[in-house]
Amino acid sequence: MAEPNRRQLAQPRVTARILRQTAKAMLPFYRKIAGNRTFAAQWSAAVVNADLSLMGSLLSQIPTLAGVENYGTNGIGYFISFPYPLPVAFYTNGTTIPPGTVQFTFNTRVHRTVALAVIPFYRKLSASPSYAEALAAAINRNDTRRVRTLIRDQIKTKALQTITIENLGVALRFKTRFSKYPYRNLLFQENM
Repeated sequence: MAEPNRRQLAQPRVTARILRQTAKAMLPFYRKIAGNRTFAAQWSAAVVNADLSLMGSLLSQIPTLAGVENYGTNGIGYFISFPYPLPVAFYTNGTTIPPGTVQFTFNTRVHRTVALAVIPFYRKLSASPSYAEALAAAINRNDTRRVRTLIRDQIKTKALQTITIENLGVALRFKTRFSKYPYRNLLFQENM
């Protein structure tokens, strides 16, 4: 195996291309979760039961995710990862209850609410190169104020409590009346 070159060893940075491609792949999934109660309930069951086979079967119904191989669950959420060239390796998206809060719980109604809320954000991110450039630049500068402004322009719900920069990505924390637990929609670079 070849040694990574100097550019590959450089400090990783998120790019607009990575954000756009990840959002473009995930947008149909969020639309399906928000618009199809049966699909959403099956997905929640797969998450809670750590049923990777069912998750794979459900993902295969989404053309942009049909070939994805890197997905998983921790019983309180899920993560779908996309491979990118080094130094990034994998960029991940998912929704989860914060670890240590509860076990084997994932509320379909909350997930559908979160999915509906994030659709405008993922749509804008996937369709607008200038928006993706602005968000990537703000994340790389660790400019939380700018990141919040960019995301709040797209996600209007009061259920969105906080927006933070984490792992060269964003963490969106939602709290709804349908659950006593907060849910986080995450878009981030995995640490290798």
